[in-house]
Amino acid sequence: MNLHEYQSKELLKKYNVPVQEGIAVDTVMAAEEAYRQIKTQTNNNFAVVKAQIHAGGRGKGKIVGSEQRGVAVGKSLEDISNIAKNILGGTLVTIQTGPAGKKVNKILIAQDVYYPGPNETKEFYLSILLDRAKGQNVIMYSTEGGMDIEEVAHNTPEKIHKEWVFPGGGLQGFQARKIAFNLGLSGEAFKNCVKFVTNLYNAYVGIDASMLEINPLFKTSDEKIIAVDCKLNLDDNALMRHADIAALRDVTEEDPTEVEAGQFNLNFVKLDGNVGCMVNGAGLAMATMDMIKLSGGEPANFLDVGGTANAQTVEAGFRIIMKDPNVKAILINIFGGIVRCDRVAAGVIEAFNKLGNIEIPIIVRLQGTNAVEAKKLIDESGLKVQSAIQLSEAAELVKKAVA
Repeated sequence: MNLHEYQSKELLKKYNVPVQEGIAVDTVMAAEEAYRQIKTQTNNNFAVVKAQIHAGGRGKGKIVGSEQRGVAVGKSLEDISNIAKNILGGTLVTIQTGPAGKKVNKILIAQDVYYPGPNETKEFYLSILLDRAKGQNVIMYSTEGGMDIEEVAHNTPEKIHKEWVFPGGGLQGFQARKIAFNLGLSGEAFKNCVKFVTNLYNAYVGIDASMLEINPLFKTSDEKIIAVDCKLNLDDNALMRHADIAALRDVTEEDPTEVEAGQFNLNFVKLDGNVGCMVNGAGLAMATMDMIKLSGGEPANFLDVGGTANAQTVEAGFRIIMKDPNVKAILINIFGGIVRCDRVAAGVIEAFNKLGNIEIPIIVRLQGTNAVEAKKLIDESGLKVQSAIQLSEAAELVKKAVA
């Protein structure tokens, strides 16, 4: 589950991670009031307006139909008001949203942290995620933080440092000091960075995050280390332990079909292909997608109905897949282990009858317990459904359907 920047920062503050303070609002009037509060607190006329969507690249992105960026600095109440009017309700297109963009329902009015002082300011990059190959959490960091971090990673990968954390041992003090040293910090900034990294790692583990990105990690002119931005992804499987965090979910930022699938406990991910997939088991789903590609098609989705597929889940799966206009055929590939194939076949027939006229080819491959009986049920149902037992048969039927 992804969170907005303002939500992520509130979570970090609970772990004593310093952040750029701000107030999230959804109207221009509220934005003006937030600016007044921040101006009073900081004694600074400058403030930052940041669009709140689940995507990066907001600083370079633009609102459709205007030159307004997704992140902008204002130096007066009038500036903040105009920026808020331009962003709120608009569609922001960034490198991560694709051309469709995302509607901006909220903005964050944040304090200006680029204030003058005795020392220079610096932008760094820092993220924490799981390195699956090593089976360890890894802290990735760089002296080259900011909006061009993707170019840095691509053109000068040697500037990206990594620090792995041994499972069970937690982040060690020497590792936090090593990170601060490699970022070129000294004195008070060095000490603050060590505290920041330590607390940030504690937050990552404490909230069961799967990815936590701070860009930029910022050194202020008075040697403070703060998170100016935060991108946070949480492990869905751990949300049962965090009811308060689960309540922060913003379904308007998610794909509507994926949200609907979740209501039926279906694991669904939309893709860009032309063959809809309905499978039980993630491993079989991946193999099915490979088979579709080898047959000349492209998978339109990943859909795992689980080990207890029935008429209700099959019907819900059909409805979700058929909402994609690019789907030219649907392949159902079920292994009857926990559930008998003939029971799944009966569910397919029932769902097919409920949904009515389905014009696109439906290919059903059932293997396992009572697979022969299942094939007979489908063949004798009178429906326009093609059945198979062997994977090679299903592959051939897919090939013909997308030819």
